[in-house]
Amino acid sequence: MSNIEASFSILKNPNILIYIGKGVLFTLIISVIAVLSGILLGSVLALVRNYCKKGRIQKLFYYIAVWYIEIFRNTPLLLWIFICLVFCPAPSLFNRKLFGLTTVETKLLFKASVALILFTSSVIAEIIRGGLNAIAKGQFEAAHSQGFNIVQTFVYIILPQAFRNVTPTLLSQVTSTIKDSSYLANVAVIELMARTKQILSAANQYNGTGTIHVSDVFVLFGFAALIYFIINYTLSCIVRSMQKRAKKAKRAADAQ
Repeated sequence: MSNIEASFSILKNPNILIYIGKGVLFTLIISVIAVLSGILLGSVLALVRNYCKKGRIQKLFYYIAVWYIEIFRNTPLLLWIFICLVFCPAPSLFNRKLFGLTTVETKLLFKASVALILFTSSVIAEIIRGGLNAIAKGQFEAAHSQGFNIVQTFVYIILPQAFRNVTPTLLSQVTSTIKDSSYLANVAVIELMARTKQILSAANQYNGTGTIHVSDVFVLFGFAALIYFIINYTLSCIVRSMQKRAKKAKRAADAQ
């Protein structure tokens, strides 16, 4: 049996596939939490940075938002992963075994997720702010004339338009977040890339040759890359399909 055949035989092991599958699940869980939290926090930051510029209290929040965005957006994610690993306390909820992980792994999962949320929210804030800046000021006047208060104006009129304007850019950031989750492998969080590295370190036990070969590296990391591609490409196709349906619905409504 050649080295390449031996390397591919690793992926025929059902236990290995289950182990990798759990890594994919954790990658998706971390990414979904980071994206949803990032959109929520990023929306608040974008609104504060764009519209809180009058009065002392508003300016205080404005400067906090500005410094938050600029600090996290212009520094490496890996830096914040290590900072959160050392200084971020884990709540008691994560001081136990969860999702089949040990107590230590659960704490690491929480701390690394916090770092990813902080970084992602700063980038998403600037994306949403771009969408807000593209909205005409007349929208506010029209909403006010219809009796909407400021909260209703943002929730029902401004933010939906802003998100519609930045959907392609926001999708790009979502795929970046999924890929950025691989940085968590540096702190032993058991997501896809970390599990791939663990399998590679013990590849000699699974390829039947008793030795780790270069082909093991290409096969295992190539398989991980394929999984990342499938996840992100599928997500892109879904969003594009939704956009096409929305455009068709809008054209149909305009025709009527």
